Amino acid sequence: MLNLIFIILLSYLVGSIPTSIIVSKLANGIDIRKHGSGNAGGTNVFRVLGWKYGVFVILFDALKGAIAVVIISRLYLGSFPFPNATPFDDFTLVQIISGLFAVVGHIWTVFAGFKGGKGIATGLGILITIITVDMLIALGVFILVVTLSRYVSLGSILAAVSIPFILIIRENIFNVHIYGYGTILPFSFAIALLILFTHRNNIKRLMLGIESKISLKKNK
Repeated sequence: MLNLIFIILLSYLVGSIPTSIIVSKLANGIDIRKHGSGNAGGTNVFRVLGWKYGVFVILFDALKGAIAVVIISRLYLGSFPFPNATPFDDFTLVQIISGLFAVVGHIWTVFAGFKGGKGIATGLGILITIITVDMLIALGVFILVVTLSRYVSLGSILAAVSIPFILIIRENIFNVHIYGYGTILPFSFAIALLILFTHRNNIKRLMLGIESKISLKKNK
């Protein structure tokens, strides 16, 4: 149990690295939370500082999730006493716990007054290391929606919501066996609900038609 607590805390701390705040301070001497939408995430950096900084923040935030799943989860030395569980199921669950707390750290970062980003990029980094094909399809959904609508928030929401349904369709309709499916599916629904929660204000603005559209130009 102590080993698992250590992994949870380490994953949370890695997820808590406030990438957007650090980059905005170093690049332009500003606090990104006081500009644009006020959100400490890659999309706001994209809007305020330009696409280069925005892409860097998004990639680094995704890396935080990947580190939690690929590296930190492997520090777990015990096993869960689940009946009929295979070693793979146990490890998948440890990966998911590590990734989930990395997302929690990103959203409620201890290094910035518990006010961070919305968890999209970190969630992407987690899932793409576990369900790569499904995440690539979801990424295609994101790119298509953003290209057509110019709303990053809408693309993020629809991509997140699509993941569990992509899993269900591939597993049950196309009969593609997804390792750890029974463990990953509920987690993907939980991530989708968390993304909907963190984007609740964006959803309101989308419904009112006042949500900001993305631009490739740097705001001055």
